[in-house]
Amino acid sequence: MGLITQTAKEYYTVANNFTGDGSNKNFTVTFDPLPAVENDFIVYQAGNEIDDDQYTYVANTGVITFTTAPANGTAIQVKLKNIKHGSYRYIALNDIVNNFMVSYVGDGKIIDNARKLDVLFHTKRAIQEFSYDVSRVEKIQEIEVGASLTIPMPQDYVNYTQLAWIDGDGLERVIYPSKITSRPSQAILQDDTAEYLYDNDETLLTATSLTTERFKNVPTTELNDDYFYSDNDRNAMLGEGKRFGIDPETTQINGVFIVDEANGQFGFSSNLAGKVITLKYVSDGLGTDNEMQIHKLAEEAIYKYIAHAVLSAKANIPEYIVNRFRRERRAAMRNAKLRLSNLKLKELTQVMRGKSKQIKH
Repeated sequence: MGLITQTAKEYYTVANNFTGDGSNKNFTVTFDPLPAVENDFIVYQAGNEIDDDQYTYVANTGVITFTTAPANGTAIQVKLKNIKHGSYRYIALNDIVNNFMVSYVGDGKIIDNARKLDVLFHTKRAIQEFSYDVSRVEKIQEIEVGASLTIPMPQDYVNYTQLAWIDGDGLERVIYPSKITSRPSQAILQDDTAEYLYDNDETLLTATSLTTERFKNVPTTELNDDYFYSDNDRNAMLGEGKRFGIDPETTQINGVFIVDEANGQFGFSSNLAGKVITLKYVSDGLGTDNEMQIHKLAEEAIYKYIAHAVLSAKANIPEYIVNRFRRERRAAMRNAKLRLSNLKLKELTQVMRGKSKQIKH
């Protein structure tokens, strides 16, 4: 049986279509994956959207039950709100676990027995490691920077890959991390003699960070003139290394950002207030159920990863068996990286045409 269960029309329109017969109240959607809640889709009858109090939905079966059977010949359409194509290139978490149990575990196989729960744990760990190192699917958030000059880290954030502000043409102007200041995670409140102050329960009292407030209130032009490009203080110049070469961080006007790891925020220089920012970041692939999947070009690599992890954790497994699967895991992960590097000869040639090296073609 083929893996594609939707028709071409259902896939490209992201909708399931039915026809009422006057008696049937139940209709089963075939989306993959099935919508989790009623709010994930819209139901139309004869082209008109209907209220969700006119039907119920069961998520694990995909069955929509109308309170009143649609009239004979009535066109019914169930359309997803969030359109997402390209899911065929991924294999889901449950399929990975089931395929592994069938292929690697059992009598006469390399792993005589293994609990499904253990395989599930190692599969999730594999998805995490692949998200960091192999597949590296970037997520992109678009946020406007407010007066506070901060934005929160995304809910599933692990590490950033790039921050940029968007100009009037929709082009990205890359912002670089700053080394000239920081965002203290705790500013200690002190008295006139610089002694620490404490609350009634003897915990430290804290205040607003002066470092953050002062940097936030400094005009970027002043930073450029007095700190970045100043020629007045040659000793400071030598300290910054500017006599022998410029620092890319301080010789640009796009602005800078600061990572506040303790508070889960990004801080920005004052010239970025009101700017639209794109934040590109890497997740661990485990944020939601729909994210727990792996690219099919790396499917073999994840099976090798799980097999090595399971065998390494079992007692009385010969070391040569563990080493064999360690080598196979490394080789499979290397192949997956090459497959997912997505190098295209024509695109590479086009880029190199703009370089000084002559490309013969």
